[in-house]
Amino acid sequence: MPSAVTPPQWHEKATDFFSSSGVKLKEARQTAGPIVEEVAKDAKEKVVDVAGKVGSMMKSRWSIIQQAAQRPRSKEAMQERLICAAASTGTLLRKGITETKDKVAVGKLKVEEVAKKTAQKSKTILTNIERRQKGVAGTDVFGVPIEVTVQRQESSRPLPHVVVKCADYLVLSGLNTEYLFKYEGDRKTIQQLISVFNEDWNASVPEGVTPLDVATLCKCYLASLPEPLTTFVLYHEIRSARSSIHSMRNILKKLPTVNYMTLEFITALLLRVSQKSILNKMDARSLAMEMAPLIIWQKGQKPEYCDQYFNQSTKVPSKKNMDSPPTYSAWDTLSEDDGIDVSSAIPLDDGLPTDFSAIEVVQCLIEHHNAIFTDANETIWR
Repeated sequence: MPSAVTPPQWHEKATDFFSSSGVKLKEARQTAGPIVEEVAKDAKEKVVDVAGKVGSMMKSRWSIIQQAAQRPRSKEAMQERLICAAASTGTLLRKGITETKDKVAVGKLKVEEVAKKTAQKSKTILTNIERRQKGVAGTDVFGVPIEVTVQRQESSRPLPHVVVKCADYLVLSGLNTEYLFKYEGDRKTIQQLISVFNEDWNASVPEGVTPLDVATLCKCYLASLPEPLTTFVLYHEIRSARSSIHSMRNILKKLPTVNYMTLEFITALLLRVSQKSILNKMDARSLAMEMAPLIIWQKGQKPEYCDQYFNQSTKVPSKKNMDSPPTYSAWDTLSEDDGIDVSSAIPLDDGLPTDFSAIEVVQCLIEHHNAIFTDANETIWR
């Protein structure tokens, strides 16, 4: 049998219960706040709504209790009513707190998911920046020293695979293309090709590309090398030997094997292109003017040719403009009445002066290729 409790004591117990419930409600409202602003706002509104409902129920229950207290009833009935009121209030409170926690949990998951995606994207961006700056990624071909690329290939032929693929494609289906190695291919296509060979050095030239795309890719590879094929050490010696086939032959033998074989391969390809100059309008001199800045340069004067395919704001002539008048360089537009000394340096698009000695070297390597590279197992295409 329950002990006797007077109505004022029950009044005090009910007051304490509802007071503690209010404290719990306040704590529940403060739980969602620190997670994320949007979720906290939603949770707060939910808690306020629950608090309103609890308040209304409290008011209604208390009114019933007061009315019951005014009527003569047994203590057991009064206690039962209070227990029922407390139970229903507690149920509503727990439901509100549970819903609030669920909202907070969902918000936390969303925040974690966004944070994970952001971290992955940031990591990808940083990786790409590092690859562009150092050029030493595990699969990269462009921007990597030529000897590193050849060593990774583990091939008996000391030539970069990308150069071989470009040359084979052009010999088979591109020699008659007008202004080959002068006009440039489609920017997006070149960027895709660079990505393809950076991901897999053993890749093949995909279908749908044009000879201009492939020639531009070859030029881009040469321009991306940290050191030119002719090396920095032999820069002056090679330039000074441009008028002597014998001297040129002996100096080029000082090059590392990979550089020597690649230079022979590139100039053999240019020789094949020049032999079709009636159709493609690119003789040895024209080819030398386009290729010399990518084959011979001094330390600190690396060509910026390849950078245009990583910079969307740069404008370059496209294959889509082949039918329009060609874009001429300062050398092409030089005329007798310009009053310009032809021996002076003419700035190119990259702001560097034209190295006429380098042009003469490459022209010599093209025109006298077989006489200079006598022991290089002369490149022959079927």
